[in-house]
Amino acid sequence: MDKIRYTTSPDCAINLIEADYHEFEFNRHYHLDFHIGLITGGAQRFYHKGFQHSVGHGEVVIMHPDELHDGRAMFDSGYQVRVFSIQPNWFNENLILTKPCDVLGFNRLIIRDSDVFLSLIQLHQKLTQPGLSQLAKDCLPYEGFANLVQNYSSVREKAVVPLGTQSLDTLKEYLLANLDQPVHLKQLAGLCDLTPTKLQRNFKARTGITPYAWLTRLRLEQGMKLIKAGISGTEVAQRVGFYDQAHFTKAFRNTYGVPPSAIN
Repeated sequence: MDKIRYTTSPDCAINLIEADYHEFEFNRHYHLDFHIGLITGGAQRFYHKGFQHSVGHGEVVIMHPDELHDGRAMFDSGYQVRVFSIQPNWFNENLILTKPCDVLGFNRLIIRDSDVFLSLIQLHQKLTQPGLSQLAKDCLPYEGFANLVQNYSSVREKAVVPLGTQSLDTLKEYLLANLDQPVHLKQLAGLCDLTPTKLQRNFKARTGITPYAWLTRLRLEQGMKLIKAGISGTEVAQRVGFYDQAHFTKAFRNTYGVPPSAIN
């Protein structure tokens, strides 16, 4: 039986997941945040950038924002994982970046480093402990991520994914501002100075999914952030463009493995 727990850490930019997956499978999707997964038991298989990968106990998987991937257990015994979901700005605001377009990136998809794994596991455990002092809440992330950032990160210029005269980021900003509105392919095509057919073809070639699937995921990612902020499921469903709360709850459960009411 799958067991999944989503928790907000003392720093609202860092969220935590602890899960024991057996039957639940992630379809191909992307995140708006960094996802750093720590495999604590079993083995997972996943797709990423055209290749299949597998990870097991003691290994760390790093997914950058907007990278398409999936995930499932390799064996019937399942796999256990702890995950950090970290807003990109958390890293960028705590590093000295030389240019406004610079961002932090990691140079490995899978990290096999026992020291890094141990420091991240300890951080994940500590951030779920009650009664932490405010100073501990402030200091722990810097200490826990230090090995990972020092040994496996680099500062790079943010990549631009072109779509006609615009970029994927432009479309993201437009859609985030209009999630509660009907969105037509013709609108997005016009924004990029492309025909609807060319936008559909170019979009899938660059992201790996259709504009509709991409928008649905964007709505659910934003829905997760609003649920974590304590907004009711009914209001969130309206804000992110679902027909009603029932449709939102069903899509949310299918995507994250738990209903919105299970998020704390």
